[in-house]
Parts: sequence; C-alpha cells; structure tokens
Amino acid sequence: MKVVVTGGSGFLGSHLCEALLDRGDTVWCLDNYCTGEPVNVLPLLARPGFRLVRTDVTGAFDVPGPVDAVAHLASPASPPDYARLPLQTLSAGSRGTENALRLAVRRGARFLLTSTSEVYGDPAVHPQPEGYWGNVNPVGPRSVYDEAKRYAEALTTAYRTGLGADTGIVRIFNTYGPRMRPHDGRVVSTFIRQALAGTPLTVYGDGSQTRSFCYVDDLVRGLLAMLDSSHAGPVNLGNPAECTVRDLAGLVLRLTGSPAPVEYRPLPVDDPVRRRPDIARARELLGWAPEVALENGVRRTVAWFARGPAGVPDPHGEPVEA
Repeated sequence: MKVVVTGGSGFLGSHLCEALLDRGDTVWCLDNYCTGEPVNVLPLLARPGFRLVRTDVTGAFDVPGPVDAVAHLASPASPPDYARLPLQTLSAGSRGTENALRLAVRRGARFLLTSTSEVYGDPAVHPQPEGYWGNVNPVGPRSVYDEAKRYAEALTTAYRTGLGADTGIVRIFNTYGPRMRPHDGRVVSTFIRQALAGTPLTVYGDGSQTRSFCYVDDLVRGLLAMLDSSHAGPVNLGNPAECTVRDLAGLVLRLTGSPAPVEYRPLPVDDPVRRRPDIARARELLGWAPEVALENGVRRTVAWFARGPAGVPDPHGEPVEA
C-alpha cells in the first residue's frame, strides 16, 4: 500500500511513517518543518519505499503514481506552537485539509483526518464520547487550533457525504513518547525536561486538573486500525486512565530521581479541567484499546530524553502547559 503522510516528520507523523514501513507499505512523508523535525525520519531515509518531500500542504501539492491512503497530520499541535503560528494553524486545518482531501479523491484513496480532543474544549460531559458537541471558546487563546480541527472535521464529513470520499476521523487525546520536542509545551515533555535539568516542575493551577495519557505506540496502532477500516468516525483514540497533573509530576520526579521542586503557577485561560476519552467506539469498531501503562510509557520516554537534547534552549520562551 502507498500512503501519503502529511506532517510526517513530526512527533506522531514520524512514528506513523515508521509503523507503515515496518508492515511493508510505501510511504511518502510530506512536511514543511514548521514544527516537525527532519531528524525524526532520518533513520527512515535509507529504507526502501520511503520518500521525504519538503512541501507546504496549504498550497497545491501532488505525488506521482497511485495512492492508496492519505493520513493528514500536518498542523501545529501544542499551545506554544499554535499561539506562535495562529494563521498557519488555521491554514493547515482549512486549506491543508482540503488539499489533502483533493489528493485522496483524485486517487480514490482512503483519507484519515487526525483531529483532536480539543474539539471538546473544556468539557461539561465526562468522560467525553464522540456524540458530545463540546464546550469551545471560538475567540479564546486555543481557538485557532480548536476551530481549525472542528472545521477540518466538517470539511472531511462534507467530502464523504457530498462526494462519496472514503474518509475517517480520529480524535486524539494526550499522547506522549520518544521524539517529543523538549520545548513543545506539552506537560509530559515539559516535566521530563525540567526534571532532568533539575529546574522546578511548573504545575499550573493546583495540579488537580486531569489528563489521560496515551503512549505513542498505542496511538499509532489505533491510527493504523482506522486507516485500514472503512469507518467514518469520529473515533476517540486515547487512554481512559485518568491522571492528575500533580500526580504526573510526582511520577516523573520518582522515575528520574530528580530533586527538583514543584512550582505552582496560575492556570492558563480555557485550560480544560478534566479530559478523558470514552473509547467504547474504538473498542467496538476497531478492536483497539491502549496497552502500555503510564509508568512504563513515562519510563521509556524519560530514557529517550536522557539520551537526547533535553537541555536545548527554547527559542520561543517558556512553554505553556498542554
């Protein structure tokens, strides 16, 4: 199978490219390196069937020959990134999504949209099922990402209902693992970076807000299952095991052996208080559920960060917890 992966050099994209190659697929990885890192796919360049193309999917693009599937992952995806790149984030969700859809339609390919749990906003329903419409502030600090993804879902649905396109939508909850950028603003990478550097772990609010953390290998299994199916979605992909941010900080300190203190700061505007997926649909339609326990996944991620550039200065200032 030939699969085009937009945003393929990013954290999730690079893991998906690798998994596709491991099962024998041909992969065309498209990225403009807006937030992706070419080093993430450097080991893949020598593998048969892998092509890396630098391009911006918000402009017209194409790939030669038949295409069996298009996985659209291209978008800034952490609060510091989409705060720094608001127009690019909206373009990736609108023009980028439509260009990727057009490619899929031209080739008769399956199209997979990676949406996000952010479409639920600060949810008033817990846990969040796919039928919940969300509680989103359309003009808040997260709005460019939230609304870009909500529009991308509507556009993908319109291509399915209006043109008969073979489309599927997944909503990804907090995912972590190797290849996260140290300064991407996500809470797992931030805590690990700070712990390894011996600097205070920044907890926003009182730390009682919850997240559900899914290890990247589990998430990629879900993406592959959705890509190989004919289901339209949306389907939640995430770990239903809920964890407070304060408890995550304690886990990271224990696994790193760091003496770093915890520093509490004001909670950011529109920061969700609770976040947990209802994955009944993923279990039923895809036979999917996460398998990697949080402690095991964080231990693997700590080991990767300990070998990597966890102390690299952030060129964009202090991150905001995701």
